Amino acid sequence: MEVKHSESLSDVHSSVNTENKTGWRRILAFIGPAYLVSVGYMDPGNWATDIAGGSAFGYKLIWVLLVSNLIALLLQSLSARLGIVRGVDLAQASKNAYPPFVNFCLYVLAQLAIIACDLAEIIGMAIGLNLLFDLPLIWGVLLTITDTILLLFLMNKGMRKLEAFIVSMIFIVGLSFLTEMFIVQPDVVEVAKGFIPGNLSGSSLYIAIGIIGATVMPHNLYLHSSLVQTRKINRSDDGIKAALKYNFIDTIIALNLAFLVNAAILILAAGAFFKNGYFEVAEIQDAYKLLESIFGKAAPILFAVALIASGQSSTITGTLAGQIIMEGHINLRIAPWMRRLLTRLLAIVPAVCTIVYFGDDALGNLLILSQVVLSLQLGFAIIPLIHFTADKRSMGKFATGNVIKILAWISAFVIVALNVKLVAEQIIGWIENYPQARVAIYAIVMPVAAGIGALLLYIFFKPIVFKLKEKPGRVPHGDAWALDNFDSIVYNRVAIPIDFSKNDRDAIRHGIMQGGKQATYTLIHVVETAGARYHDTEVMDQETQSDTKNLDKYVNELNALGYIASAKIGYGMPAKAIVKIVKQENADLIVMGSHGHRVLKDLFYGSTVDTVRHMVNVPVLVVKHQ
Repeated sequence: MEVKHSESLSDVHSSVNTENKTGWRRILAFIGPAYLVSVGYMDPGNWATDIAGGSAFGYKLIWVLLVSNLIALLLQSLSARLGIVRGVDLAQASKNAYPPFVNFCLYVLAQLAIIACDLAEIIGMAIGLNLLFDLPLIWGVLLTITDTILLLFLMNKGMRKLEAFIVSMIFIVGLSFLTEMFIVQPDVVEVAKGFIPGNLSGSSLYIAIGIIGATVMPHNLYLHSSLVQTRKINRSDDGIKAALKYNFIDTIIALNLAFLVNAAILILAAGAFFKNGYFEVAEIQDAYKLLESIFGKAAPILFAVALIASGQSSTITGTLAGQIIMEGHINLRIAPWMRRLLTRLLAIVPAVCTIVYFGDDALGNLLILSQVVLSLQLGFAIIPLIHFTADKRSMGKFATGNVIKILAWISAFVIVALNVKLVAEQIIGWIENYPQARVAIYAIVMPVAAGIGALLLYIFFKPIVFKLKEKPGRVPHGDAWALDNFDSIVYNRVAIPIDFSKNDRDAIRHGIMQGGKQATYTLIHVVETAGARYHDTEVMDQETQSDTKNLDKYVNELNALGYIASAKIGYGMPAKAIVKIVKQENADLIVMGSHGHRVLKDLFYGSTVDTVRHMVNVPVLVVKHQ
């Protein structure tokens, strides 16, 4: 039985055509999804962990970056495979495989990871603005709310333009660090030695886990499995095989570029700070100041520009991932701007509280903590992904082979084991250092940790013990109903909102086409003056008097043509007033002209049509002006 699901990111699903293209044009058609994903590997969180690692341990943690990148390459390719072969994203696959309560828990953990990621973008953006324009950090944090408008604009322009914006941001980041490499001139021999693995403990383990969390980001696994579905492919075996090949090429190029940027940041920190005796540069601001004192003004300016570019691009991918996990895990679909604003507000609160209570200097530690939180959530995304892509019943001949499965499970166990070690060390440290808080630790922290551990064991063993028996997923729009004989529909009371624009003629024309001369028509106009909005009742100002005369003119003309029409004036908010009159008149059809707003105007003026549609239980016919 085929598993039902709604399209992931439905507004851009299969929006980029890859068919009837050959050679480089075909490769270029597939390039894009991995670049959006790779942005998460170059965000301000990476900067914080790379700078902390480079300044404290020199080049010794480069091997951690390399291993993290290889793990990321493996897992992102599995994520792309899931999306291409089955046409579902990771959240949708989890919804179909696990019980509702488990999915809710997975959603909460994934949402916390996205908030942690967004927190890093907020801090990075605020720091970048502070370094370039001396803007106070708290104002920079609050200013990041405005990037919601940029996101709406880019998503409205289509997937290709969104990808072009992201790639241009990546180019700025890469060019900035390439230039800085020439300025710093690192020791090539020492850099090569950094690729040799070493022991991890204490602070080096903490930073290493932060690097892993900043590199192998859990929300990117959800994102990649969805973004690959923006490509329209031939669903034959050959078409799927070709799509897997081209997306793997896309992933290799994008993630290796991200690795080079991350390595450049760590090498920059090691060459500029560790080499000069600055061993504890955990703050991005400190890195900026030290770069200026050591190398002059050019390096720190490039540093700040790249920081802003990485933060701005990463916040867009975080929003898309948030939309995917919300729709997939808990079957809730809301407007992208609301989704973006919700995530941003949830991330701004801890940033503002940190600045207010602990000062600007605490943001660096908060940045690294956010990356550790990302790492702690990784197991809950990786384990289901490996199960789903290895399942031959749903993946068929495209299920992962034994070698890939072994490598993937080793990666998962290494990440989970490091996280368990970190959590255990942290809890033991709290018990030893804060004896007065032991009761709270035993009563709250340890049960929560045990519950999360039990959830992790459940999602690991459930598919093994009970096999992957997926159920059809409940889709946001519901299932199609059977169509049989249609009875004729007669509308007796038709309501037609009027705004005295070019839409009026078309709205009235379509209205009378639905009801004919046997129906009665109510023409509605809402007065939106300040007085009307404030009192929400009748006001006889100049605008009201003028609108009443105009509305009566329409009514008289319709009556002269043989139609039964009357006028009603509403006051205050348009949608609320229209709905009130519709209910008073017992209308059984509403005919509305579309206002023609686009994105930004909808934010300022609101979308009356959508609001009315959700507030009434009668049909709404929306007429677009010709």
